[in-house]
Amino acid sequence: MMMTAPAQPTPQQDDDIFLAMSRVNVALGDTVVLHDINLTIRTGEHLVILGPNGCGKSTLIRTMTCDLYPIVQPGMEVSIFGRPRWDLTQLRKHFGVVSDNLPGMHFSSRTPDTSGCTTGRTVGLDAVIAGFFAASTLWPNLVVTDEMRDRAAEALDRIHASHLARHPIGEMSAGEKRRILIARALVHRPRQLLLDEPSNALDLAAQRNLRESLRSLIQQGTGLILVTHHLSDIPPEIDRVILMSQGRIVADGPRQSLLTEPVLSDLFGDRVRIGHDDQWLHSW
Repeated sequence: MMMTAPAQPTPQQDDDIFLAMSRVNVALGDTVVLHDINLTIRTGEHLVILGPNGCGKSTLIRTMTCDLYPIVQPGMEVSIFGRPRWDLTQLRKHFGVVSDNLPGMHFSSRTPDTSGCTTGRTVGLDAVIAGFFAASTLWPNLVVTDEMRDRAAEALDRIHASHLARHPIGEMSAGEKRRILIARALVHRPRQLLLDEPSNALDLAAQRNLRESLRSLIQQGTGLILVTHHLSDIPPEIDRVILMSQGRIVADGPRQSLLTEPVLSDLFGDRVRIGHDDQWLHSW
C-alpha cells in the first residue's frame, strides 16, 4: 500500500493543539490493541479516522477522551489542549463526544425505546440539559439554571432539531435520537467534537439529515473528528484522512492522496470502487 508516513507530534505548550500522542500503546485486558500511536491534532481541525471494523478506531477515540489509558513506558506522552493531566469533569467541558456508549446515557440511538421507563419519557430538551450532568434524565436532585436551558435550546437549534424539544425520547426514531446525542455533546460549546460511527443504524433519510448537520457544524467553526468506515459519512470540508489497520496508524495525509480506489482496496482487503455526487463520496 502506497501511503504517507503517520504524522509525528509537534511539541507545543499551548491549547492550539487539541491532542498530542507519542509512542502510545493501549491494551484491553492482556491484548495490546493500539500500537505505537504518534498523532497530533490541532484545535478546530477537521479530520476523519477511517478503517475496517476492529482496526482500533473506537479504541483510539476512547483513549483521546481518557476513557482508556495508555501503557506506561519510556517515551510515552499524551497531552490534551497542551496539558498532560486534567480533572475529567473539567476536560469534558472542552470537547463533546457522540457515541452509542456514552457514560450516563442509558438510551441507545439504535432502537426506539417504548418501554415507558424514565429515560423513555424524558423529552428532548431535558435529555440535552441532562448532558451538563452526564445523566440520562433530569433527576429531582439536579439544579437546572436558566442558562443551561438556553444553551440546550441553542444546541438543538444548531443541528436543526428544535422540533424535538418536547418530544419524548421513547417515541423518537434512531435518527432523532442521534441528533439528541449531538446536541448533548454541544451544550458545553466545545472546541472539538468527536463522533464515533455516527451513521450506524440510520436509514437513508436520517443519514442525509445527519450529514447536513455535520456540514453545518463545520461551517460554524466546530472542530470535527469523525470515526467511520463509510466514505459517504465524510463531509467535503474534511481534508485530512487518517487510515488505521490492525491497531496502527498506517497513513495520515490529504484526502486526494488517500481516498483512492487502490489505497482503500488495500486497506479493506477487497476491491473498493469510489463514486461521488456533489462533492460527497460513496463506495461499493
